[in-house]
Amino acid sequence: MNRLVAAGRALRSAAPHRLPDALREVLRGHYAAEAVELRLADYGLTVLLPVPFGGAGGTGDPAPAAVHGSAPGRAFGAQEPHLEELGDGLVLAHLPVTVRGDRLGVLSVTLPGTQARERLTELAEVAQLLGHEIVVAERDTDAYRRARRKDRLTLAAEIQWELLPARSCARDEYALGAQLQPAYAVFGDNFDWAADDDRLTVCVTDGMGEGIEASLLTSLGINALRNARRAGVPIADQAALADQAIHAHYGGEAHLSVLLVDIELSTGRMRVVDAGSPHLLLVRDRALTRVDLDAQLPLGMFEETDYVAQELTLLPGDRLLFVSDGVHAVVAPGGEAYGEHALARAVASAALLPAADVPGAVLRALAGHRGRPEPDDDALVVCLDWFGQPSPSSSGRPGSRLSPGEGHGTVPSPPPGPQRHDADEE
Repeated sequence: MNRLVAAGRALRSAAPHRLPDALREVLRGHYAAEAVELRLADYGLTVLLPVPFGGAGGTGDPAPAAVHGSAPGRAFGAQEPHLEELGDGLVLAHLPVTVRGDRLGVLSVTLPGTQARERLTELAEVAQLLGHEIVVAERDTDAYRRARRKDRLTLAAEIQWELLPARSCARDEYALGAQLQPAYAVFGDNFDWAADDDRLTVCVTDGMGEGIEASLLTSLGINALRNARRAGVPIADQAALADQAIHAHYGGEAHLSVLLVDIELSTGRMRVVDAGSPHLLLVRDRALTRVDLDAQLPLGMFEETDYVAQELTLLPGDRLLFVSDGVHAVVAPGGEAYGEHALARAVASAALLPAADVPGAVLRALAGHRGRPEPDDDALVVCLDWFGQPSPSSSGRPGSRLSPGEGHGTVPSPPPGPQRHDADEE
């Protein structure tokens, strides 16, 4: 039987919480693997935490591995297999476990060096099969969510993380990455995205208040926006319908700040509703500018508020950053807001990183600017790299740039900035 077929069959037939055990048996029987380890990225994206193996023949849980500075972390960051020589003819292969751009963790397999090198591409495909099955299995088990927790989540954070899509995703036209802090105690900030054949919608929200009340408000707002989006209405009407839902429940006593973006994938034309505190930043030709938007009322403040979408046009190579007020408004001990100069320096330092890694880099720089590790408010960064529609001859690479005359809005149009990144470049 084909080895990949055997791996897929074993994973599909395994109980949801026993996927690692099923895969270990396949790797031992078909690849002569001597040891198998699975680590998943924690909620804060700082450490790869071991997933326990059960049943007979277990070798004990591996140690956690840092996302930055460890061998498994190199595979996770670069999104490429990384080999370690162990001696005695053995190799430890670290394989990224990723689903449609969402980085879940790393599968580490100890096996003879000849097997590792000859079948490295095949082993990488096995790791991808495992990732897809983990995503499906999470509907029926908490095993993988528990394994990702370095600390206990607050109830508010539990609500927020259950609302979230993946932390990163990628298609030919774009790549997305996002991160929240404090990961284990977030309460009001949130992000959401959804893509169809021809459109990508991204929203960043900031719920008023603290703790469980802020998370419940955000939950209502996110689900109201999704309900409107899935009904097929334009984004201005999505905002209006969510505004009505929040006002009907809270009577104007609570509101939700929202930055809502809808992108036409074939052209890069973008419609934006700015209803509150999140900022939209553009990197084009290595220059960072805040996109000039018409500020409108946060959702839920007044009954039946009307919203208007502005139109802009993205060019291949553009990078968009969505940042909450817990990022741009944070003040250093000396009194300077992060958004004045330090944010631009952090974004410039992350210019060569892929979209999935940019939010973490910006938030690490924010901690240095703040002068203490723990924030006073939620901090959220979403990065969108726009590649544009690939041309038939580009093999998935960015296509031709749009001319400056196409589209509307205030975004300037010099040559494009950062291009697609297929690996973590240091």
